[in-house]
Amino acid sequence: MAGSRNQGKGARRRSRLHRRRVLEAGLARVSTPSSRTFSFAPIFGIRWAMKLASWNINSVRARLDRVLQWVQTNAPDVLCLQETKVEDKDFPSEAFSALGYQIEHYGQRSYNGVALLSRLPLTQVGRGFGDDDAAARFIVANVAGLRVASVYVPNGQSVGSDKFVYKLGWLSRCRQWLDQHADPAAPMALCGDYNIAPEDRDVHDPAAWKGQVLCHPDERAALAHIQAWGVEDVFRRHHPEPGLYSWWDYRMLGFPKNRGLRIDYMLCTPSLAAVCKDIRIDREARKGKLPSDHAPVVAEFSL
Repeated sequence: MAGSRNQGKGARRRSRLHRRRVLEAGLARVSTPSSRTFSFAPIFGIRWAMKLASWNINSVRARLDRVLQWVQTNAPDVLCLQETKVEDKDFPSEAFSALGYQIEHYGQRSYNGVALLSRLPLTQVGRGFGDDDAAARFIVANVAGLRVASVYVPNGQSVGSDKFVYKLGWLSRCRQWLDQHADPAAPMALCGDYNIAPEDRDVHDPAAWKGQVLCHPDERAALAHIQAWGVEDVFRRHHPEPGLYSWWDYRMLGFPKNRGLRIDYMLCTPSLAAVCKDIRIDREARKGKLPSDHAPVVAEFSL
């Protein structure tokens, strides 16, 4: 009798493993955005869940050991990276592949650079907005029934500068891309460093930052135009309080004194926002020797 029970348990384990493999393969086979048939419903009775993270690492070469350790400790299903600062051929793909991740990178030498790392297959990968702008600031792919993008919005340098004009134009082109290539009725997450504090509660000193780059009304209006397409800042669904930031200046004890801004976040379509169970800013990752000036944002979704 004991042998029969053990055989039964073994068969059930094998069956669960088979269903999991089918789920991992099947959920990745989503249609192209234009077909508007995305679904992340569970199949074979398996509960759908995903841990999604986003982090401006400020040079993958300089922070590689930090990022690898963080990935091993936190085990995100999908990690969106920004400001990798390397060309595609120089991205340390092998180090992440060894941890079980597929890598899609869109980079350039010394500047910008965005990546998607996933423990599930990445398909329908797109880089940039399909125009003549060569800046590596946007990469998107399908994974586990979702459309996920890693976004690195231009800083803008100073209000009124050419770079500030470029920033506003980039945000406008992002909205145009969404209008043409995405569907707000489908599950989608736009994760990244937006270089905009959406509201005064996202700023340690709103009076000092008033009218400055990262907090200027024109930037906030451009961001609101993107959100009006049909995405929600899911962090605020769970954390309405002020004083929570994702970026701190390296200078003047910005981090120890919590003089920060919240400029890293996830914008999610309603179907995905509704199943966000938790989201946090990992301040611990900002501590220690030679950190990035940004902290990771980590969200958990489940049905």
